[in-house]
Amino acid sequence: MCYQSICREALARVGKNDHPRITLDSIAMARWLPAFDAGDFAGVARFMLDSARLLAAAGADFAICPDNSAHLAWAQVQAETPIPWLHIARVVGEEAARRGFRRVGLLGTRYTMTGPVYHDAFGSIGIETLVPDPADFETVDQIIWAELVDGVFTDSSRDAYKGVIARLGARGCDAVALACTEIPLLVGAGESPLPTLDSTRLLAAAALTEALA
Repeated sequence: MCYQSICREALARVGKNDHPRITLDSIAMARWLPAFDAGDFAGVARFMLDSARLLAAAGADFAICPDNSAHLAWAQVQAETPIPWLHIARVVGEEAARRGFRRVGLLGTRYTMTGPVYHDAFGSIGIETLVPDPADFETVDQIIWAELVDGVFTDSSRDAYKGVIARLGARGCDAVALACTEIPLLVGAGESPLPTLDSTRLLAAAALTEALA
């Protein structure tokens, strides 16, 4: 979806059938998921750095990663990366600030919801982040791993997510960050009870802006 979003946005900003050159390296989830489960973010960084070196050798000027949870290894990656990266949560935070949001609900994997990636990025610009309550937290995470990563999108799960978002709104959130690549494929902006911040598409737009600069 990130790749497609860059190409589609380029239609208006670059021209028909044109976009900056894109090199894609896809890491199989089965390869690096054990490192996430073990809390081994140095291990996660090794996968990302291997990818960054491959992309740099292919001629890439900078890198992006639409996997939100992978940003838990950000510090380790930045210490050794051969090319610059855009940080997904900072990109989303800039959009949240531009739209005037003050308290944002956070939906993603358990790694993203419990980790510091969004809390730190948003907190640094004065925006509060709020995760779902424990029952909703489990629902969000379970649906990602049992369905969304396998391309399964059901009405019952869509309704469950809409309920989670509505309850975040009742707790004072004025927007929700869809901080997992697959969530926007389940809940579109037009059907969410709160305004959405689509991390994947926002990162794609930022990457296009960076490339054109």
